[in-house]
Amino acid sequence: MVVDIDKAVIARLRSSGQKFEILVDPDKALEFRRGEKIKMDEILAYPAIYRDARSTDVVSDQDLQKVFGTTDVFKVAEKIIKNGELQLTTEQKRGMIEQKKNQIATMISKKGINPQTNAPHPLPRIINAIEKSGVNINPFVDAESQVDGVLKEIKVLLPIKFQKIVFQIKIPPQFSGKSYSILKKYGTISQEKWLGDGSLQVSIEILAGMQNEFFQKISSLTHGNFESKVLKRVDI
Repeated sequence: MVVDIDKAVIARLRSSGQKFEILVDPDKALEFRRGEKIKMDEILAYPAIYRDARSTDVVSDQDLQKVFGTTDVFKVAEKIIKNGELQLTTEQKRGMIEQKKNQIATMISKKGINPQTNAPHPLPRIINAIEKSGVNINPFVDAESQVDGVLKEIKVLLPIKFQKIVFQIKIPPQFSGKSYSILKKYGTISQEKWLGDGSLQVSIEILAGMQNEFFQKISSLTHGNFESKVLKRVDI
């Protein structure tokens, strides 16, 4: 037996008014659900489909055929893992929450600034505020849809608002060609003008939290030889 039965968890799918359960290795099942190629016999603790895994009440072939169109245990197990509920270990949940927290913090850091200084907040500061606020992070819900709720909670601890900034940037001719890919990567170019000396002048809209990183890239490319000014700030 590849899977340690003592460490196995239940994966469950409800379909056609019935419940179907299997016992699986928690880590391998989660990896399979995320798209990893793992053989089903390495995931299942037992090659059986249960109505109730705890009582080992096995589903009949007739019901499997009726609901899944097959009696192949491995094929049915694949559908249960991919489309059903998967129990997670405490360690897995903790890891997923940590990952989701970092995703949310990154999204906030890209858009947010300190309105007192108009400067971005460093990512560690935002993560620290999320942890101190005690806001609940749902590991199963998309990070972007949780941003507003998290932002509301951390505003009590951290002055922050979302903003876009429109800059006018002038790049000398010797760097204008190479700079274009950086400009496109970090913002939306609304106006573009090639000057008589070969310099590139653009108006570019950037998420406020990205401005430091953006200017570091431009400064590194041009060795600090560029011009910039703020045209407008737009709260979002």
